[in-house]
Amino acid sequence: MAAKQDKKVILTGDRPTGRLHMGHYVGSLANRVKMQHDYRQFIIIADAQALTDNYDDVNKVRSNIVEVTIDYLSVGIDPKVSTVFVQSLVPELYELTAHFMNLVTVARLERNPTVKDEIKQKNFARDIPAGFLCYPVSQAADITIVRANVVPVGEDQVPMIEQTNEIIRRFHHLYGTELFPEVGALVPKVARLPGLDGGAKMSKSLNNSLYVTASEKEIKEGVHKMFTDPGHLKVSDPGKVEGNVVFAFLDAFDPEPAEVEELKAHYRRGGLGDGALKKRLTGILIDKFADARRIRSELENDLAYVHEVLREGTARTREVAADTLARVRSIMGISYEAFRP
Repeated sequence: MAAKQDKKVILTGDRPTGRLHMGHYVGSLANRVKMQHDYRQFIIIADAQALTDNYDDVNKVRSNIVEVTIDYLSVGIDPKVSTVFVQSLVPELYELTAHFMNLVTVARLERNPTVKDEIKQKNFARDIPAGFLCYPVSQAADITIVRANVVPVGEDQVPMIEQTNEIIRRFHHLYGTELFPEVGALVPKVARLPGLDGGAKMSKSLNNSLYVTASEKEIKEGVHKMFTDPGHLKVSDPGKVEGNVVFAFLDAFDPEPAEVEELKAHYRRGGLGDGALKKRLTGILIDKFADARRIRSELENDLAYVHEVLREGTARTREVAADTLARVRSIMGISYEAFRP
């Protein structure tokens, strides 16, 4: 049976392809900060997975490992209670991935809705890197190596969790022993923020995002160019709230939701200008992320501490991973203790 923990285990993380933005904060970072004291939380910096579609730009991935870690610490991730680790430095993950590869078909991977969408988005067609196609298997290994119970994800990532549970069931069925708990997907109430340009998703690659540690100047500039209602030409004109990026941000960050509802009603009937809304939002974002900006500035001058956070977190993860892999090998009957070097 799966080993019992005093606390349930969460596995979450990011691909290190750039600094984290406010969409990440709404979709995952804020929840991680809240949950880190109630769960045993592992946060993976998924550099190996980032290389599946950035193999031609290794420096982009390598340099952002530290950048993403600084963002974590800046928004309140406490390395004393949350374990931050680098995926490629946990070799046990590679072996577990290899074992899981035998439990899933290529056809099933190609049917995964998340994979299908990303293949289309990246214009891979049939030139799909094998590593990218097998991303769900690698992710299943990430989750199960720490025997996680819960994984916070966006709605578009739920199929990944479903496939992880399929692999878990297949493993248990084949080898007759239950080791891994089935995984629950934790979807945040506000799953994502739109891009500044009104795009469906804030994205670093689309250059329509605001970093969580953006400077005051960057916040002002970002809010200034936010898409509102192109038909709202005069202050007196009635305006549309739906699709208005400023209101999406106010819904996510304004500490006075009742006032936001009043502003929406005022905007719809006319008499409220975009400038006033953007001024309110700018002040809220500057205040909200003031501590994050300060902490980032301090950490950029103390990289030795950031490196130590990663070393210690990766070492702790390897201890758990080694135990899990030893159990997997024993259950499968491939421990080979008599002639192990």
